[in-house]
Amino acid sequence: MMKFDVLTLFPEIFKAVMGESIIGRAQGNGLIEINTINIRDFSKDKHRKVDDYPYGGGNGMVMMVQPIYDAYASIVEKCGYKPRVIYMSPQGKTLNQELARQLKENEHLVLLCGHYEGIDERVIEEIVDEEISIGDYVVTGGELPAMVLIDCVSRLVPGVLSNEGSFSDESHFEGLLEYPQYTRPYEFINRKVPDILMSGHHANINRWRRQQALLRTFRKRPDLLSELELDKQDTDLIGEVLDDSEKLSLKSIKGRKM
Repeated sequence: MMKFDVLTLFPEIFKAVMGESIIGRAQGNGLIEINTINIRDFSKDKHRKVDDYPYGGGNGMVMMVQPIYDAYASIVEKCGYKPRVIYMSPQGKTLNQELARQLKENEHLVLLCGHYEGIDERVIEEIVDEEISIGDYVVTGGELPAMVLIDCVSRLVPGVLSNEGSFSDESHFEGLLEYPQYTRPYEFINRKVPDILMSGHHANINRWRRQQALLRTFRKRPDLLSELELDKQDTDLIGEVLDDSEKLSLKSIKGRKM
């Protein structure tokens, strides 16, 4: 079982979202465990205050060190060891599929959700092992990013999805975007399912899917393609469907001849 403990001011958000669909079933099946710890419960203020004005002045409020640290200490006391602590922060490294795979190797993660103008720096220095962002933008608090991370990592835990192919064929698993998918009806608004998918020839279908994954990545996210080492088979495969100008563009991206 993989365990997530979330330090947050808004635990009810997680119950509403993380209790549904695949993640909800994974919890019910004992594959993952998600606990929320309300930071306000550890405030020493009679009004359960957890924020204060920043030293040196400035706009907004800063989350105080004591309630966060004591909430974290309650986890350590309960489990008897120091778990890996991640602070969801726009200053952290960007979450991607490779990072999710690395995080999956941990049996226990603690996610710290900031709010307001941030948290007292001493909390980060004392307990945080890693800062992670879900993109170069700012959201109201760390709760939504934490849920994204939990969902992304949990899908990699054995048994959470029905089979490994459910995630190994998805976008970003091998650095490529996923090939296009189709279902019934066969024709809709004069658009038909590609004939290859109706052929029943699995080798040709797999070849087409690989080609489409390469093509989609080249056209939508060439930055991803630039990081991959394409073998001759993949180079020939994508070359079949590129026009001359696109071949030149691919050559500049990969620094190789088509």
